[in-house]
Amino acid sequence: MLFRKQDPSAPPPPSKSKSREWVDSLLFAIIAATLIRWATFEAYTIPSPSMENSLLVGDYLFVSKLHYGPITPQTPLQVPLTHQTVPVLNVKSYSDAIQLPTYRFPGFSSIKRNDVVVFHVPHEANYPADLRTNYIKRCIAVAGDTLSIKGGQVFLNGQPGAIGGQPQTRYFMEVPSPNDEVGQALRQQGVVEYNAPDGIPMAGTNSQNQVGYVIDCTPSVYEYFKKQPYVKSMEVYDPNSPDAKLFPDAADLHYVDGSPVSNVLSITPRGWRVDNYGPLPVPKKGQAITLSPANAAIYYKIISQYEHNTDVKWDAGTGMILQGGKPLTSYTIKQNYYFMMGDNRHNSEDSRFWGFVPEDHIVGKAVLIWLSVDPFGDFWHKVRWGRLFHTID
Repeated sequence: MLFRKQDPSAPPPPSKSKSREWVDSLLFAIIAATLIRWATFEAYTIPSPSMENSLLVGDYLFVSKLHYGPITPQTPLQVPLTHQTVPVLNVKSYSDAIQLPTYRFPGFSSIKRNDVVVFHVPHEANYPADLRTNYIKRCIAVAGDTLSIKGGQVFLNGQPGAIGGQPQTRYFMEVPSPNDEVGQALRQQGVVEYNAPDGIPMAGTNSQNQVGYVIDCTPSVYEYFKKQPYVKSMEVYDPNSPDAKLFPDAADLHYVDGSPVSNVLSITPRGWRVDNYGPLPVPKKGQAITLSPANAAIYYKIISQYEHNTDVKWDAGTGMILQGGKPLTSYTIKQNYYFMMGDNRHNSEDSRFWGFVPEDHIVGKAVLIWLSVDPFGDFWHKVRWGRLFHTID
């Protein structure tokens, strides 16, 4: 092997300027952070109470990409370490001029029932799939399951499902004389109204003109208040009006000016409710489906959006899916799907409203709470110390 002999009299190479060193260091840090965020772990925060009492507003989480495997980006042209918009500037942080097929690298776990999962919400069609808003819910049913909910109890494949976490139910707690003492008791038991300035629930009336509080709570909190002398009754509160349409009766839920609409309505409406729902089959990769007016609405978004088929339309007159102007009578599912629900069952927008989550929308598994901040706590009680470094199950 030949080595080039250095001339000892040659001048040393020019050193980098301070500004060049800063630019190189910053570029390296951005690339390293982007790779770590994409391939290993990413930090998230809980913005809404839909997963209470398992996850609270103000919890800061680490979400593992290693469990299910990282997925390659569909939208490569975006500002690093951003999602949808550039912070402060509030301008779009990506270009959808290039859209790539995605590939998921192997992980060390499949998506299991009861996993707490972060995913891109499917119904935001105005964003590329990998830049839709991140939701966090519990996986209730996996591909191949048949889901039913009867009186609030989840059934999978005809058997009662063992649901993890700490599910909450909404009640109307009748209190003849609402006062600050009752409000403070609710707050001390973890019942929070996030729209109230101090977090204390406000009293109101129900459809029978009874006075009390609408609260979301766990079974143990329910039992506590049921025994209190100032509580006259506690009844399950149905959050939906009788004409509220859930999936798949409303098969194409999306939002226009903040209001939910659906342009695809099942021709065979089921009239399901949030606590009485199903049976609903969860599609599995490779499954051959025979389509008819009785089930076509279930598969409309899968065929028209999630699996990138072309020239697909809904025929409202026949309740069938059309492709190339002709009724589609059979279809083979191309990827796995999942049914997600919030633990705060009566205060969660989830698969009961907008349907299945495709596998290519899955981001990762929530594994650890590394910080928890009470938005209504005073200086000495702002941090929920007991939740720090708490594993998620």
